[in-house]
Amino acid sequence: MSLIRNIGSAAVAVTLAVSLSGAVDAAEWKGWNIHKPGYPNTVAMDKFAELLAAKTDGRYTLKMFHSGVLGNQPDAIEQLRIGAVEIGNFNLGPIGPIAPEANVVSLPFIFKDEGHMHRALDGAPGDQISAGMAKKGMIALAWYDAGARSFYNSKRPIMNPDDVKGMKVRVMNNDLYSGMISALGGNPSPMAFSEVYQSLKTGVVDGAENNWPSYESTGHFEVAGYYSDSQHLIIPECVCINADVYGALSDADKAAVKAAARESADLQRKLWAERAEASRAMVMKAGVKFNDVADKQAFQDAMKPVYEKFLASNEELKPLVAAIQATQ
Repeated sequence: MSLIRNIGSAAVAVTLAVSLSGAVDAAEWKGWNIHKPGYPNTVAMDKFAELLAAKTDGRYTLKMFHSGVLGNQPDAIEQLRIGAVEIGNFNLGPIGPIAPEANVVSLPFIFKDEGHMHRALDGAPGDQISAGMAKKGMIALAWYDAGARSFYNSKRPIMNPDDVKGMKVRVMNNDLYSGMISALGGNPSPMAFSEVYQSLKTGVVDGAENNWPSYESTGHFEVAGYYSDSQHLIIPECVCINADVYGALSDADKAAVKAAARESADLQRKLWAERAEASRAMVMKAGVKFNDVADKQAFQDAMKPVYEKFLASNEELKPLVAAIQATQ
């Protein structure tokens, strides 16, 4: 009987140890996203959370906080870098000033179209950008679409660079965007995205630049009725993870986390294309005055000093720029 009791006690101890080990290994991550429920990124990030739990057998779960409830984007980027949140869906625009490699995607007209961006970022150039970001505490697991950004304003159609001269244009807080507007003869006005509607309405700025879903969902089309399809910037977004958190994972879990993120990116890109088309149709029906910028060469030529200034300060990134431009 003593032997049986000892065996039984040992079995209970082993079971308890395994249970406690599982509890210790299990981790719930926090995730940040600025977009509202129903937006392609929000749906995709929720899918990422679902896939993460499934692919790691519940060892890692993700609680998403949408609509920017954990702070604005610059604050959230810093939270992720220090590990206060583990996961974030960020635009690369505000990451660029932190990690120079990420700033390359903010060079105007570096991508020919969205397909070109996908091929470059899903390949070696994307890996190089993520490696540069890793030095600053964040790793890109996958790349989301954020559309092609074009100009819109309350004054006139923009057909050529002269039409931008003297115009006050809101930009994200990045010297490359300010330099782009200055090179076109406009007056760049960096400000938070949440301030743009009122600034357009009151004339603090004359225009801004963004993609179709942002133009539509924010109501900017109501106060800036000219949309000029310049597609001057095609800036991806990342699904990012804190570098230390990722580094502590087993190789199997790293692969699982990355696979979950990339599957969510496939969904996001599909939903994004559908949303972009719907947003365009909606604002056109509302009476927005649209014009295609058929000849982009004059705009591209005007960007030469922007490229020269950037590469003079970041000579080591010339091969990355060349690799992106050479991507077929």
